[in-house]
Amino acid sequence: MSSSQDDFLQREFPMSAADYEFLRTTANRETGIELADSKREMVYSRMVRRIRALRLSSFAAYCRFLEQNKETELTHFINAITTNLTSFFREGHHFDALRNVIFPELVKKNAASRSVRLWSAGCSTGEEPYSLAITLAESGLFQGWDAKILATDIDSNVLAQASSGEYIRERIQGLPVDIQQRYFTRTDRLEVARVDPRVSAYISFRQLNLLNNWPVTGLFDVIFCRNVVIYFSKDTQRRLFDRFAQQMTPNGYLCIGHSETLHGLSERFESLGRTIYRKRM
Repeated sequence: MSSSQDDFLQREFPMSAADYEFLRTTANRETGIELADSKREMVYSRMVRRIRALRLSSFAAYCRFLEQNKETELTHFINAITTNLTSFFREGHHFDALRNVIFPELVKKNAASRSVRLWSAGCSTGEEPYSLAITLAESGLFQGWDAKILATDIDSNVLAQASSGEYIRERIQGLPVDIQQRYFTRTDRLEVARVDPRVSAYISFRQLNLLNNWPVTGLFDVIFCRNVVIYFSKDTQRRLFDRFAQQMTPNGYLCIGHSETLHGLSERFESLGRTIYRKRM
């Protein structure tokens, strides 16, 4: 046994190699997330809060509890281990591409239907779909159109936060002042701002596990799935990208995270550079 494993056994809530393997296997089976050995510290720190809440004495006790109460506990487990780092207009070149290239193209392409569909897959606490909605509103191209954004995440906690549309003011301080003034309003709490209803109206929030069935109808013109697949195996990524292609309009656009790539994983998209891809006909 390595010293690092010895260390985890000596902590307030002991975690054996077998305990970690059980949690890692469960995470992979239920979400597709692959937890490397290097993630053991992260898993420990996140799960300790849940173990304390349940008044359990060890990770072994938690593993038994999860196994015996899967129907009610699995959501808590998934919420604890998923990563939700995000910000408004993160990886700004994607939003520049929407404004300058993709939206003008969609206005011509969808002129007959006057509808446009976007999907934020892995929306976390909502900054991404709200950024998409603000970009839609700012473009002025879709007035009178049926413009909708689907925002999904596996984590029910972050979805609840996202759907509230409320953010502490420091989360929006990096935005241009005119954007803050147009699309965020004051609340009774001075430190909290709320997204303007004109922006929220574009978005539907829904819990969704990307590995399971997708209860969605219609095809999407643009899909954002950024910094999500990096946690999946290559085989899972291949299946996911293929499913995205099936759920997209011809020549639809896919934006992924800066550390992700479709190279060697899918032939159904062509790269336009800077992690922007277009579905092949």
